[in-house]
Amino acid sequence: MVRDDLCITIPNDFRCPISLDVMKSPVSLCTGVTYDRSSIQKWLDNGNNTCPATMQVLQTKEFVPNHNLHRLIQIWSDSLRQRLHSPVSDSSLSSDQVLRLVNRMEDDQSRADTLPRLVSFASESVENRRLLCGIDGLVSVLVDLLGNVDGGVLVEQTVRLLHLIRSEIEDKERFVKTMLKSDRNCISSLLLILRKATVELKICSANLLEYLAIDAEAKIVIAETDGLMQELLKLINSENDTTLIESVLSCLISISMPKRIKIKLVQLGVIKSVTKLLSESNSSSSISMTEKVLKVLETASTVREGRTEIGEDSVCVAAIVQKVLKVSNTATEHAVTTLWSVCYLFRDEKAGEALTKANGLTKILLLMQSNCSAPVRQMARDLLKIFRINSKSCLSSYDTKTTHIMPC
Repeated sequence: MVRDDLCITIPNDFRCPISLDVMKSPVSLCTGVTYDRSSIQKWLDNGNNTCPATMQVLQTKEFVPNHNLHRLIQIWSDSLRQRLHSPVSDSSLSSDQVLRLVNRMEDDQSRADTLPRLVSFASESVENRRLLCGIDGLVSVLVDLLGNVDGGVLVEQTVRLLHLIRSEIEDKERFVKTMLKSDRNCISSLLLILRKATVELKICSANLLEYLAIDAEAKIVIAETDGLMQELLKLINSENDTTLIESVLSCLISISMPKRIKIKLVQLGVIKSVTKLLSESNSSSSISMTEKVLKVLETASTVREGRTEIGEDSVCVAAIVQKVLKVSNTATEHAVTTLWSVCYLFRDEKAGEALTKANGLTKILLLMQSNCSAPVRQMARDLLKIFRINSKSCLSSYDTKTTHIMPC
């Protein structure tokens, strides 16, 4: 938590109107006023039905995440953290000064002091990051550091810097190939960060892994690094930080395109992990996280092992149905595609039964009346056939039983 006694000016919009602290998870009520999630939840749980700031009676007690404000707070906090830990303010460094700092990276003794200053400089602006990427040899030095140093502060600062400048690296393909070389330990270093570092660094590591997954070969090298996918799934199950979970989900989506990786992911238990996330999500959950969870399920549904596991898990099917028309157009498309793949295209009977029990017919009919895309509408039409088949089956069974009891 950022404290006022550090003589730091905190923007008023970043403070929760209830606790007056910097908000960790800003959410907005129907009145348009934003609060920290924990504070407003406590207010509502105490039986209050008004907006604390305006005292308006709430038409609904549901609240939605304020993603824009959350990002602004995160950017402000990250910038502040870097300034507090940097020996000097680097926002006014000239190009010559930056070049001298980079040259000092060749000296093992100077790296511990130089890396934090370069991280601080890179965090200031896109222009600074482009300047760093334009310096010959810097990226190569960072890759060497990541692959050859056994943990510690140097690796952490290297991951921070690579994460900051990754989008500005001009020769992305060459960077990826260098990072993935078998004689280097770059992916293993990123795995170590995922296992032992802070939440901030875990996010950096997951984002870097996603960035490196540019083609099938890269995805396989990353995904088949011993213990990596297990660690990603562990983070989904054990972490409460939504930003970290979203980064991990994005990474899993990116690396799981090859069929053999999808199968391995299913075998490691991804269906149960993301079903838990989906079942526990509500109207206040992150829209983008729900979309990514549904995308993971859609990806899993493209292989037999995934379809089987989804079909046998009625909780999973019900959770997917519940998100149709509830989150976003993207989420609806992922959900319908998964249901279509499992229930219609491959005719999983258990999934069809679960779809019916989860009030799937009502959702599909509502979907048909909505302004959905043409492909989604066609999949909805196909899913309606499942209910017709089931209805005919039920009527046939009923007629047979009726025939047996009719008098001669």
